[in-house]
Amino acid sequence: MDKSEIIEILNEWNYWNKELPQTQARTIYDSRISTLLNYNEVLVIKGIRRSGKSTLMLNSIKNLLANGVDIKNILFVNLEDPRFINKLSPELLQEIKDVYLEYLDPDEKPYIFLDEIQNIPNWEKWVNKEYELKLSNITISGSNSSMLSSEIASSLSGRYLQIDVYPLSFGEYLQFKSIEVKNKLDFVEKKIELNREFEAYLKYGAFPKVLDYETTDKRDLLITYKDSILLKDIVARYNLKEFKTLEEIAAFLLANSGISQSINKLKNNFHISYDMANAYLEYLIKAYMLFEIPKFDYSLKKQNANDKKYYSVDLGLSNIMRVPNLQTRGDDLETIVFLELLRRGYKVYYYKTSNGLECDFIVEEENAITQLIQVTSSLKDEKTKKRELRVFSKTIEDLQLKNIELFVIHEDNTLNVIYDDLNIKTVNIKEWLL
Repeated sequence: MDKSEIIEILNEWNYWNKELPQTQARTIYDSRISTLLNYNEVLVIKGIRRSGKSTLMLNSIKNLLANGVDIKNILFVNLEDPRFINKLSPELLQEIKDVYLEYLDPDEKPYIFLDEIQNIPNWEKWVNKEYELKLSNITISGSNSSMLSSEIASSLSGRYLQIDVYPLSFGEYLQFKSIEVKNKLDFVEKKIELNREFEAYLKYGAFPKVLDYETTDKRDLLITYKDSILLKDIVARYNLKEFKTLEEIAAFLLANSGISQSINKLKNNFHISYDMANAYLEYLIKAYMLFEIPKFDYSLKKQNANDKKYYSVDLGLSNIMRVPNLQTRGDDLETIVFLELLRRGYKVYYYKTSNGLECDFIVEEENAITQLIQVTSSLKDEKTKKRELRVFSKTIEDLQLKNIELFVIHEDNTLNVIYDDLNIKTVNIKEWLL
């Protein structure tokens, strides 16, 4: 590319001669990114398209400026700019840096932010060179987990730190809506407002931009997100021909968030080959539309052989895939809890006891099981209460567990109960989320 064309593109995306745009803070992510940048490793920010990765990069730039870094020592590159199409290569990355160095003449090792890096084949070779020669502080983002495939991870082994970005937590959602819950009294006083916002959170999900749209337009925006993820991050990336089949599988799994499924079941349901079912499921997971959790077993071989459960990344995407009047309250609450457990950094499993009871979540922290969690809308019905509570003692017996916390997360009031001589915390879901 011509130097003048490159600098023109870079000037449009950077803030060397203009004010940075207003952005919403995401305190936990912003603080974590600021901490990780201090280690001078390659920082990888990854997550589903439209979850706010680019905004987090802008927030990081603002933080650098606040800490005395000169704006000319910062370069932001949007690798989805259409003017870069058909020129995407490691050589382009070097051309971009050379032009930046010539025109901006940074006086310190620059901070380079590469947005949507997965568009560049073999990008890791250029990034590794910059890292090894201590030429740049590199932060990259990507919308496909294959950007850190085993080969790439090997190439950058010991040279990168990563952070996973999800759509907004309920706490962040309220922050974006300027609703503050300071304490338990505040929680009680704002009950009606919190209930209303929680219903919107369940219905429209938590992609940041969705909050800015009128209710009548949210669905249309979510449909464009769905299409963009499927087309850009899967169809184009893997050169797929069967878009209709991919869309049908995505619709089925997103609409039925929390479903237990196997490759063979998908193969039979959609009348496709085993290899196609396996590949399409893998693509949806790599694009962060779905998350997969195994059934817990002390045998990894059995764990890998058992059916997995699949959860949607966002209930807004789930709801645009569903038929009208589908009753999914319990599944939706379960999905919200699952996503929050991921945000909190836990490893999660489900479990089926030897007598056929299902424990929604087994939570692992630092290689130890620390929590068992059940999720339900209400415990007021005695039959439901018995079903949700009796699984704990059997799971503990099966797995020989000790010193663990037991939770039922629901929409009733928070209280502790004793069942089967076990102390069980039953917690209101909004209170638990906040």
